[in-house]
Amino acid sequence: MTNVAQTVRAGPAPEAARGLLAAANLPSSDLTDEQLTSFLYCGPADAPTALIGLEIYGTEALLRSLVVDPSVRSTGLASALVERAETHAAKYGVRTLYLLTTTAEAFFARRGYHRIDRGVAPAAIRSTREFAGLCPASSAFMSKRL
Repeated sequence: MTNVAQTVRAGPAPEAARGLLAAANLPSSDLTDEQLTSFLYCGPADAPTALIGLEIYGTEALLRSLVVDPSVRSTGLASALVERAETHAAKYGVRTLYLLTTTAEAFFARRGYHRIDRGVAPAAIRSTREFAGLCPASSAFMSKRL
């Protein structure tokens, strides 16, 4: 996985990132071009093959929009992106990562994330558009202490 992890960079081209998210039916309507500069990705900036977002709110952060193009799944890109996002978050003082998922609960559970009740979400996470309305209430809400 080391070689894969070395291919992770920040700041994909905004329209290309939105296209990859749309192809996977993931929300992007709330993402500004500025926010996308903090997304991590693999592949060319103008045609990323995988990406993940991180929204930092002090000691908490929302991990969002993990997507891998079907043509490169099972290559370790998703794991590399999650690991890099966790390292990046920790460097900025994040102590707990949160996420919402409808399809990848088992993937995140294998990486140390635990399902928690939405009612315990910190105010900063509850106020994100993804938590407040873009993701369905049936989404698994998960967290991991770094």
